[in-house]
Amino acid sequence: MDGQLQFVQLEMMVAALGLLILLADLFLPSTARRSLGWVAAGALGLVFLLSFRGGYAALADAEAFGGIYRLDALALFFKRFFLLSAIFVLVFAVDFAARLRGGVSEYLAFILFALTGMMFASSANDFSLLFVSIELITVTFYILVSFQRHRLHSLEAGVKYLILGAVSSAFLVYGIALVFGEAGSLKFDAIRAAHAGLLGSNVFLFGMLFVFAGLAFKISAFPFQVWAPDVYQGAPTPTTTFLAVGSKAAGFVLLIRLFGSVVPELTAQWTGMLMVVAALTILYGNLCAVPQRNLKRLLAYSGIANAGYLLMGIVAQSDDGKAAILYYLAGYLFTLVATFMIIHLITSEGEGEDIACLAGLNKRSPFLAFVLALCSVSLAGIPPLAGFFGKFLLVKSVAAKAFGDAGYFALLAVAVFGVVVSIYYYFGIIRAIYWPKDTSDDSPVPIAWPTRIALGLCVAAILYLGLLPDKPINWANAAAKIESAPD
Repeated sequence: MDGQLQFVQLEMMVAALGLLILLADLFLPSTARRSLGWVAAGALGLVFLLSFRGGYAALADAEAFGGIYRLDALALFFKRFFLLSAIFVLVFAVDFAARLRGGVSEYLAFILFALTGMMFASSANDFSLLFVSIELITVTFYILVSFQRHRLHSLEAGVKYLILGAVSSAFLVYGIALVFGEAGSLKFDAIRAAHAGLLGSNVFLFGMLFVFAGLAFKISAFPFQVWAPDVYQGAPTPTTTFLAVGSKAAGFVLLIRLFGSVVPELTAQWTGMLMVVAALTILYGNLCAVPQRNLKRLLAYSGIANAGYLLMGIVAQSDDGKAAILYYLAGYLFTLVATFMIIHLITSEGEGEDIACLAGLNKRSPFLAFVLALCSVSLAGIPPLAGFFGKFLLVKSVAAKAFGDAGYFALLAVAVFGVVVSIYYYFGIIRAIYWPKDTSDDSPVPIAWPTRIALGLCVAAILYLGLLPDKPINWANAAAKIESAPD
């Protein structure tokens, strides 16, 4: 067992850090508790660097704990992705802490516990670990979403997320039970070996359908997306950021591992259904975003549409499709973090999130105006930024399968239509920044230096991923090649 603990050393460090933050709260005065956020972010930075350490990286392509935990290139990619997103969220949370009426240490600790669940999810090689990881993520977000108990919107968002999250968990656990009852095992390796013979079983098919439904809730795919707008709007903004980036990525790493590696023949059999889900998710998200005035709700519908684009990588059923998902998520991380940080800086507590609050931002803070405009252009898929290459790679992976199948062409048409619609509402943000109807507020926007550095890093990453995509694409390709489990 001691030898196997080295596989989970990163997760153990993150969980221990969360417990230390809670203990430190007992000994620090209330005025000093915000500084724990810097400590946590710095410690996660060290954990992120340790993930590149030769000894840990050498463990890749191996299993532990009886095969339920797998450490491979895909798991390493997502562990680093989750660590990086949590570092940005913790820096964000320090600046946001002034709006929390107590419980700052608990808020930081729950972010770390959610991160632990995400990191375990990236290595799940068994339905038991998959379920425990998903529940650790979901339960912590129940608390994080409703953390501002003095705000009615936050409590409402927490209750909605709790009820719908419980329903999705019921789908997931019922599906796992059906799969176990038919396959006789919870291990992905055993199901992979036997799944060709299980395709004739309706019990197994219904089980996998329920599992897909449970994961579709996490990524806010149609028709399991109804929670997203209210939760995005009501949750504290750092929570919204982590939910939009981390929870969505956790859902996709499990979809990639399950439907890209464990049951590929079932994925091929369900191609039509997956196309329909992806197309409806793209259409619903983009069309519902058009009339939105609240910025967080607009980004919620945008996030639904982006889940549809990402599902195209699953539909492609190829390593190129998986690599496109990874690349797209990388660009999405930096773009959303910067966007939500700016929304926090220019809005008051829970109010003033209407798009009109952007009026005259180019005069109030040219730096913030430039960053938000750049993020909007990237999210719209305009070259040569990260969002464009992400969408291009996803479209390319589907186009490679399109000849001879009208369904793929229909999905491509929907994706292109969605991009055109998204340009309209994303450029509405740019119009509000630079060509407002009312510029009554000309007061400058104060920006703390850590936030300024974080925004600068996001801009650099968006430009790097867009202008110099060769190396990032190679990294994504390497991580997307999921090999069969070692004997």
